[in-house]
Amino acid sequence: MALAEKTTTLAPETVLAESKHGLLHQPIAVWAVFFASITAFMGMGLVNPVLPTIAENLEASKSEVTLLFTSYNAVMAFAMLITGAISSRIGQKGTLMLGIAVIATVAGFASQADSIWTLVALRGGWGLGNALFVATALAAIVSLSSGGTAKAIILYEAAVGLGISIGPLLGGTLGSITWRAPFMGVATIMVIAFLVLLFLMPKPVATATPAKKISLIAPFQAMKHRSLLTLGIVAALYNVGFFTIMAYAPFVMKLPAKGLGFVFLGWGMLLALTSVLTAPKLKQWLGTIKAMVLMLLLFAVLLLLMGIFTETPAVVIVCVILAGAVLGNNNTLITTAVMDAAPVERSTASAAYSFLRFLGAAIAPFMAGKLAEIFNANLPFYVGSAFVLLSVVIIGVNLKHIRHIDTTDSGH
Repeated sequence: MALAEKTTTLAPETVLAESKHGLLHQPIAVWAVFFASITAFMGMGLVNPVLPTIAENLEASKSEVTLLFTSYNAVMAFAMLITGAISSRIGQKGTLMLGIAVIATVAGFASQADSIWTLVALRGGWGLGNALFVATALAAIVSLSSGGTAKAIILYEAAVGLGISIGPLLGGTLGSITWRAPFMGVATIMVIAFLVLLFLMPKPVATATPAKKISLIAPFQAMKHRSLLTLGIVAALYNVGFFTIMAYAPFVMKLPAKGLGFVFLGWGMLLALTSVLTAPKLKQWLGTIKAMVLMLLLFAVLLLLMGIFTETPAVVIVCVILAGAVLGNNNTLITTAVMDAAPVERSTASAAYSFLRFLGAAIAPFMAGKLAEIFNANLPFYVGSAFVLLSVVIIGVNLKHIRHIDTTDSGH
């Protein structure tokens, strides 16, 4: 069944009711994917607290170290285009387990790297594994969940938030011993996640013959839908701001690895909580599009403040933590919007959207590092704020193409 046909009956009050009353009543397979998603997203934030330490130990510049995020996100973006084709051939369970196996392997090798370029290359492999997992996990949780798309997306975004919040704390704690320890920690956790999926995700998911195989060009065909293309571009632009915080902010907060871990723990906890608790309410009160615009404007203001007060670490720290709340709301809102955007399969919509989204995430880290080296430490935040504001402009220009998302949400 087409995506739009599956989601047209979700009213705002239903979304809110689902998030409150039925969220925890899920099949064991959903919780297996939920746990694995937390572990996979730990990897995204795990490196943050040890970026300055890696730079020092491997004698690398800021821009070279930010390539750990650029290679990860760039490979993930392009790999997203093939995830649907792979998943439709080896099944959701097989794809999830393959992704986790790749992450475990490259993380183990990364813990033994002796140069920044080896580490950058291995993070690219990590991005491939994460792409296989991430695109499939969202589709798996949506298809396996009892209670509808809205509840499934809330669960998925909660897993993302928990993973992103736990990752930096783990990275900071292990990184205070040695920068190599967080990578070995991820490898170990991924082995556990692999076993969880192996034994708790039911066989029918892995062995069922798909109705049809998804072609490699399906994501590009999906991008012909102006609504999906618009949301992908919006995500790419605001991800420039997102990954300016992830990859560059650690260098200006002037904290040790463990301190950075606690800052990003606070950031990630707010991201997780708002994904689940406040995003559905904002959607009900304002509608998806207005709520997205509000969150994006607030995010642009926070980045602007970080640019103005870059030399005052306390202000940057507070703004980073508060950004978690804004991003948690926006991530859930835009992911829900993507699921309602175009009449294409969920996995194809997720792949097309994620490709565009992570292109922005790939550009931001290296760009931020270079801007700081060439000009000054403040400029990366100003540029990040400008990109986020541009995403609001894109929404305004394409409003007629995405207006139906709120109509779909309303069940009209």
